[in-house]
Amino acid sequence: MNVVEMEAVHRAYGPVTALKDLTLQVRSGELTALLGPNGAGKTTAISLMLGLSRPTSGAVRVLGGDPRQRAVRARVGAMPQESALPGALTVRESLGLFASFHSAPLQVGQALALAGLDALAGRRAARLSGGERRRLAFALAVIGNPELLLIDEPTTGMDAASRHAFWAALQELKSQGRSILLTTHYLEEAERTADRVLVLHAGHLLADGTPEALRAQVGGARVRFRAGLTLCEVQALPGVQAAQVSMKGQTDLHTRTPELLLEALVAQGAAFSDLEVHRATLEDAFLTLTRPAQSHPSPQHAPASAPTLPRGV
Repeated sequence: MNVVEMEAVHRAYGPVTALKDLTLQVRSGELTALLGPNGAGKTTAISLMLGLSRPTSGAVRVLGGDPRQRAVRARVGAMPQESALPGALTVRESLGLFASFHSAPLQVGQALALAGLDALAGRRAARLSGGERRRLAFALAVIGNPELLLIDEPTTGMDAASRHAFWAALQELKSQGRSILLTTHYLEEAERTADRVLVLHAGHLLADGTPEALRAQVGGARVRFRAGLTLCEVQALPGVQAAQVSMKGQTDLHTRTPELLLEALVAQGAAFSDLEVHRATLEDAFLTLTRPAQSHPSPQHAPASAPTLPRGV
């Protein structure tokens, strides 16, 4: 079952097109990460899912209905990038107020515990730090006991401990059968926690699959070393897909065949040092997918060709 369905969605703001023929699904009970560079259309897509705006053309369905309907909105929790919090109220009072808007909310204590705000329950929202305000925004998103959570850049401003606690809370919510869609720039967190990953670029869906499937499509490894090779010499090594050489000789490249590449370096008698080899990560897949769309790569940077990733992997 899909909790979100977008079909051939086009969204324009005057002369600016934010989404172009976007079709995607979010499955029930999954934690789905929506990734993309700035301006890819992530926030616009979430805005449509929340019923805050309507598509120029195409269809958006959330929990089987129109996201603008009150009955649908009551089943969805939202954590936007920026939240206007009631600064004069304490954390506990804010949660109590928001709970009163719902027919079957969580207990205030449950929301406090999920967001790690027990010790701050008596503090006014205006006195919270940036990371604490994000945790309060999360608590306000879950207080209504939603079936679906739509979360935009949730861990911005959080310290490492708060981020860890946040992801643990999401896993707890998912274990209860809730569906979660979130955007994040912390790709290592998405790789570790997401069941599925959707990659947007310039309003289009570039990829849809599990983190493992996306890594497998890119394959290979990221290799880094220091040498006196030019970019052309590095590009001529076997299996190089993308390469960058700094003025000081620091070489970063991506290859599907790291063993063959290193054998070629040794066979050529090339002097190199500080060798590092890292197997492909979700970040590598993301960069490989989105890099070809950049219009003006630097002369010392050779982009790889983007692999074709099947949707629904």
